[in-house]
Amino acid sequence: MDMSIRPKIFNPDISFEAKAGEVFRYQLEHNPVYGRFARVFGFTETDEPSLHGIPLLPVRAFKEGALLSGKKKASLLFRSSGTSGMTQSMHHVPDPGLYEESVWRGFDHFYGNNPVIGAYTPGYSDNPHSSLVYMLQCLIGRDRQGLSRFLKIGSPLDEKWLSEVRKSGKDLVLFGAAFGLADLAEMNLAELPGSSIVIETGGMKTHKREESDRGELHKRLAEGFRLPLRNVHSEYGMCECLSQAYAVVTGRFRSVPWKSVTNRD
Repeated sequence: MDMSIRPKIFNPDISFEAKAGEVFRYQLEHNPVYGRFARVFGFTETDEPSLHGIPLLPVRAFKEGALLSGKKKASLLFRSSGTSGMTQSMHHVPDPGLYEESVWRGFDHFYGNNPVIGAYTPGYSDNPHSSLVYMLQCLIGRDRQGLSRFLKIGSPLDEKWLSEVRKSGKDLVLFGAAFGLADLAEMNLAELPGSSIVIETGGMKTHKREESDRGELHKRLAEGFRLPLRNVHSEYGMCECLSQAYAVVTGRFRSVPWKSVTNRD
């Protein structure tokens, strides 16, 4: 990404349409794959299409080759989780700082106040190509008190750790895959701080479990962690996209200001 464009992405005083147009023209000129794709539709660098007229690259393209803009090599590689036998998407990221800034700005947009993060997922060393794990590592790394951490898979929550979180006066946000959290709720005997938020990060389609409905699963999590149902949220991210969406209270996913969701044929 051109460093002159990057500061504009998170600037609330610049309209989304203006940002999207500038990024479109940059990618058209500097990303060979996207450039060929857009020119099939007759676009050139001087065009200024409407927001809904900008061609969107299919996710399939991330499975068929390296998508890179400019001459800088990627220092970070994300791979989609996929399923057995499926070709994984690959997202080459030349500027990890851009992703990290998007992560903490996006999280703060919904939650703020720099809470304690508990991640019931494999650590970064176990899954270095997961965008979710990298996201969680970014959030954990911001905690100057050192209370945020990856939690041991297959073990109940550490009561000593929870006691330290209570003493800190901070809220606890517990992340985990849907059924990983369900298993944790079953084995967990410790009571979470009353203001805790549980955020499931998906993974329902990769497990054959009875609870196929997200609403029912959230009820189970609320009961298991002894929290109000309104304290169980969802997060959605993907290997091919560097910004997340969160479902808070209403169950409807909402995105960050610098990302727009649209339907396309």
